[in-house]
Amino acid sequence: MVHENNYNTPIRFFKHLKSYERGEIFALLKEGKSIRYIAKKLGRSPSTISREIKRGTVSQLKSDLSCYSSYFHETGQAVYENHRSNCGAKIKLAKAETFIKFAEEKIRKNNWSVDTVVGYCKTDPSWKDEFIVSTKTLYNYIDRGFLSIRNIDLPLKTRLKPKRKRIRENKRLLGKSIDLRPEQINSRQEFGHWEIDTVIGKKSGDKALLTLTERKSRYEIIMLLDNKDSKSVDDSINKLMEVYGNDFKKIFKSITSDNGVEFSNLQSILKKYDVEVYYTHPFSSFERGTNERHNGLIRRFIPKGKSIKDISIDTIQRVQNWMNTLPRKLLNYKTPEKIFCEELLKIA
Repeated sequence: MVHENNYNTPIRFFKHLKSYERGEIFALLKEGKSIRYIAKKLGRSPSTISREIKRGTVSQLKSDLSCYSSYFHETGQAVYENHRSNCGAKIKLAKAETFIKFAEEKIRKNNWSVDTVVGYCKTDPSWKDEFIVSTKTLYNYIDRGFLSIRNIDLPLKTRLKPKRKRIRENKRLLGKSIDLRPEQINSRQEFGHWEIDTVIGKKSGDKALLTLTERKSRYEIIMLLDNKDSKSVDDSINKLMEVYGNDFKKIFKSITSDNGVEFSNLQSILKKYDVEVYYTHPFSSFERGTNERHNGLIRRFIPKGKSIKDISIDTIQRVQNWMNTLPRKLLNYKTPEKIFCEELLKIA
């Protein structure tokens, strides 16, 4: 079975010769052993041994001034170290200067992740003639201080602590359970299935945000709520119905929600458009993980405890646009906006 991974760099299986191995090569050559014998003895390929002998072979003069060639392990090691000192980061940095400047700008100004920068450039035809380093190499450059970007500037370079399992009392489901959600929704193959949640600022006396995420395209809609209650949510859903008109039921085929009281009227409001509403199990935010992940992206700009009523509509719109124009690895580095527009064209 072939196991796939998400790394942009291939795994290296070879290793460089060690100093003591060069000493063994020198001794075995003195004994008159063949290249294949030495290769088998050291567990190396014959071509590796052959190249090493060529590297470490120098011409010597005999006492009668005649010339002969012989391999010396000290020479082989010196040549190897000289080659290593002239390769690697310095050469790559010089070749990738255009890419490095682009990466610094996108990470600092656009909050792109390191992998997003690399993946975007590798899939964008305009970068096909430019030198691009791998995700791992770019992280290494940042760790070693080769870029003006530091680890603290990276949006998600953190190690999360495992959550403790807490025993809680069950809450009742407001409607149809997520267990009844059809497979075409779970597989994300069909467009028009959304996840919904609210994002709060201060715990009391503050406004809130309503967030909707389309499961296939990862397109995000953020709406400002006067309060975190069912009436505010109902008003926002009604606004969406007005915006999309007769196409609403084609764009919104189902919505998956948690069991918050603010979503208690969803089923009745959406009934006239035949939009199915599914509710996750209590305390199971992972069951609408796409929306939960997007809420985390919003928190980069609106941290917990920051008052939402102090945030302008323009700022909220800017955050929404940033999320929808961010190239995503799981979308083959396309943007949610591009895929969402493609789906709308199919409906039209």
